[in-house]
Amino acid sequence: MNIVSFIIPKTKESTLIYQQDEGSFFYEKLHQHEEIQICHILIGEGTLVLGDSVNPYKKGDIIVIGSFIPHVFKSDIEASSASKMRSLFFTKESFGTDFFDLEAFDELHSFFDKSSYGFKISNCKTRITSLFTKIHKAKKLQQFILFLELLKILTTAEHQRLTSFVYDKKYSPIEGKRMTDVLEYTFENYNKEVSLEAVAEVAAMTKNSFCKYFKKVTNKTYFEFLKEIRVEHACKLIRKQMDLRIIDVAYLCGFKNVSNFNKQFKTVTTLSPSAFKKLI
Repeated sequence: MNIVSFIIPKTKESTLIYQQDEGSFFYEKLHQHEEIQICHILIGEGTLVLGDSVNPYKKGDIIVIGSFIPHVFKSDIEASSASKMRSLFFTKESFGTDFFDLEAFDELHSFFDKSSYGFKISNCKTRITSLFTKIHKAKKLQQFILFLELLKILTTAEHQRLTSFVYDKKYSPIEGKRMTDVLEYTFENYNKEVSLEAVAEVAAMTKNSFCKYFKKVTNKTYFEFLKEIRVEHACKLIRKQMDLRIIDVAYLCGFKNVSNFNKQFKTVTTLSPSAFKKLI
């Protein structure tokens, strides 16, 4: 197993993999795997970096991650001392090269199209949670039957697309370590002043090379990504500490002044910080 091209443990006979992860945090290295992953967050919250997007996750979320999309769940240990997630892993060819091309599965085609960008379910959560509970207790054949029922629900359920850019390349171990180091540095320093020189040094690249590389991999500049991380943390602070002034939230999340914070917050969320706070 290398740092990024994560291999899901399985036997030669395995087709559908069910896994339960439990601990103080989830696997915190940026990684990708061939299998599509359907996740149910049982306990915990934090930030999901997926492809070119930064998204919050919390207890009860149902998330689908497509094949080879780089991603990492950064658990917020301050918000929750434990993390627990149930996942199903499979590929479109897990049950035979042409299995999902059968006429009986025509209505599932949109699921695979949507999975290539990752998505989060907006409704039907009670039904999906119930299915995951049954899958957790079921034997192999029953798991497969429940899995097909789950796919049918996910195909038609309302959803939120998570990323707009698909990087159609497998990361090498060197690239994986580089991006993991950059992400860890960003999460540790987002509330401070971050210079291009410093982050390029973390990536062991020149400033120009790093800028081109990061844009190629994520379809956005590093500072656009940093802005999204800061705004996501600002949203968390506003939700959890309603008595905090907007100016305090701005400085705690690395913004130098309120006017810039208001502008950047609105470009990410379409709302001003004050409007977001009222909505909460």
